[in-house]
Amino acid sequence: MPHPRTRLRALVVALTALAITTSGATAAHAAPSKAELEKQITTASNKLEDVTEAYNNSKIALKKTQGDITKLNASLKPAQAALTQASARMQKIATSSYMTGPVGPAEILLSSNQKDLLQRMSYLEQLSRSNQQDIDAFTETTQTFTDRQTALKTQQTKQTLQSKELDAQTTKIKKDLKKLYDMREDLYGSATENSGSYTGPIPTISGDAGVAVTFAFKQIGKPYGFGDAGPNSYDCSGLTMAAWAKAGHTLPHSAAQQKNKPYAQFFTDKSKLQPGDLVYYRSGGHVAIYVGDGMIIDAPSAGRDVLHRSINIMTPDGYGRVL
Repeated sequence: MPHPRTRLRALVVALTALAITTSGATAAHAAPSKAELEKQITTASNKLEDVTEAYNNSKIALKKTQGDITKLNASLKPAQAALTQASARMQKIATSSYMTGPVGPAEILLSSNQKDLLQRMSYLEQLSRSNQQDIDAFTETTQTFTDRQTALKTQQTKQTLQSKELDAQTTKIKKDLKKLYDMREDLYGSATENSGSYTGPIPTISGDAGVAVTFAFKQIGKPYGFGDAGPNSYDCSGLTMAAWAKAGHTLPHSAAQQKNKPYAQFFTDKSKLQPGDLVYYRSGGHVAIYVGDGMIIDAPSAGRDVLHRSINIMTPDGYGRVL
């Protein structure tokens, strides 16, 4: 493979030739410098990571919808059984009314056995109340079953739309990834980094935070992968999620959602920062894990590896202590 500088010179020559051909003039606008190309790559990487995190949020929403559908399906069977039972009671009431006809106060008064009049009236009142309870139960059970059927249909429609949105996001990310890898190939001579694994000392930190930090150190050098949470590749929120999962804590696969309770206690005072805390950037578009001494470990962006680097890669939005 040609040396990166050779490829960069070739890129500049190609861009210059294209400009001359397009304009038909002997002079052309200057081709972008290496610094300008690096800036373009950074901008493209940030935008792509935003789309990736939106994709992660969509996956979480779809998973919740699928869970709601599973619960609704499970609830339909007992609701159907209750409706069948209530319908049988209603059928019995209807059949009884057809056979005997309505019994009113006149029929009771004309009874030959006046001695049992109060007892008969009490019995008929209880029977009426019992029937009304069955009628009310039938009405409520029917409504419950209908509501659950409607809710299930709504969730199924929602699932279809969410799946289509995920497919659209996946298609866009793959196209954007190709463009970004091409840019990196042109500038650096390779679409991806190969920074290698971490061989330095790992700080000794007690408790669950120590487990999460140690895990993060062991992932250094593994490649970025959109929507991935290991074991071979990660995106930013996938890495922090996996690190804290190793310590027995559940985080959502979303940088923005990891900022919120009940997952983490958000704070902005940097002096309170401790190893294991989450560090948020770009309005929740990126997340890293703090490992002490002003350093973080994060999965930066497509084409790059998990890195151990300064917390000051950009200005943090705030910090989170995992709960």
